[in-house]
Amino acid sequence: MTKIKEVIVVEGKDDTKQIQKAVDADTYETNGSALNAADLARLRKLQASRGLIVFTDPDFNGERLRKMISAAVPGVKHAFIERRQGVPHLAHGSLGVEHAAPAVIKAALAHLYTQAVTEPDVYTQRDLQAVGLVGSSQARKRRERLGQLLGIGYGNGKQLVHRLNMFQISPNQFAAAVEQIKREENDE
Repeated sequence: MTKIKEVIVVEGKDDTKQIQKAVDADTYETNGSALNAADLARLRKLQASRGLIVFTDPDFNGERLRKMISAAVPGVKHAFIERRQGVPHLAHGSLGVEHAAPAVIKAALAHLYTQAVTEPDVYTQRDLQAVGLVGSSQARKRRERLGQLLGIGYGNGKQLVHRLNMFQISPNQFAAAVEQIKREENDE
């Protein structure tokens, strides 16, 4: 089983159980979406000693935690799963990492991103509009597919611009993903 050096930040004990089915890793559980000053201080200490991977649920609260941690702890790495990969198998339960298959977790941990600290923004809303990622009837579907191809998760137009810049997606990576989406749409 693959050993992960960094500590993986998750929302709860069920996330920890599922991650440990996929990899050998230590986790830090936030116990939901509430982080206090003591939690952030511990996370900064862990980042300094071992490094952190933020692996939160693909929902509003998971994104909120991701933003809070990124703002307070520079240089953390991020792992993402797609919304469809975190859907509960039963009729009850909430969307989350705890429902992702071990192979999905391994793949997400193999494609980590680190937030840029001082790099200037490369992407704007105009870039998204120029390729139909905002302002078109297929925009949501295209943004979802782009997030899958780049491994940065789904976001609305504003969130997508932020993620493209935050994870320093190169113009070549962006262009290749957009071309892939166009080919897929032409094949439909």
